[in-house]
Amino acid sequence: MGASLWYLSRATGVASIVLLTVVVVLGVLVSGRRRPHGENATVVMAVHRWLSLGMVAFLAMHVLTAVVDSYVDVSALAVLVPFASSYETFWVGLGTLAVDILVAVLLTSWWRHRLRERAWRVVHHATYLLWPIALVHGFVLGTTSEMWLLGATVLSGAVGVAALLWRLLARPHHDRARRDVVLEQEWT
Repeated sequence: MGASLWYLSRATGVASIVLLTVVVVLGVLVSGRRRPHGENATVVMAVHRWLSLGMVAFLAMHVLTAVVDSYVDVSALAVLVPFASSYETFWVGLGTLAVDILVAVLLTSWWRHRLRERAWRVVHHATYLLWPIALVHGFVLGTTSEMWLLGATVLSGAVGVAALLWRLLARPHHDRARRDVVLEQEWT
């Protein structure tokens, strides 16, 4: 049973980081300057929300199996309090910190209709901190010997960084049109 839980914990951890990356990329797509409009935006947001729920399910299984598994000692307290684990204190602590940030993002998303837009947005932007913390946690603790785990984690990192760079570097269409108009003018 112990080996099964250990493999299940690692598999659900990788599934969680892959799904988290997809959710972050979709969030970047919807909130970026080149965001989809109309029905496309609705579909992307729906997929973003549903995959978020799927990611939470895999993450819950990851955390549960890490606590129940006797291969390593991760206590229930270490799941709630960052850096309280006796096993790999710093790296498990990063995972706990990521979970704590995720809980804040989830709660504010569920209560979004009761919050000011700015408050929700500030907490939701914490995902830009959550994602790399979770990625490092998974890279260090979950991919040490398995190439496919390492590959999935590295690919998730590359895709996420590419999406974030696209968001930062994408120029709004109206800025480009304005620039083209200015460049077409004759300067004497």
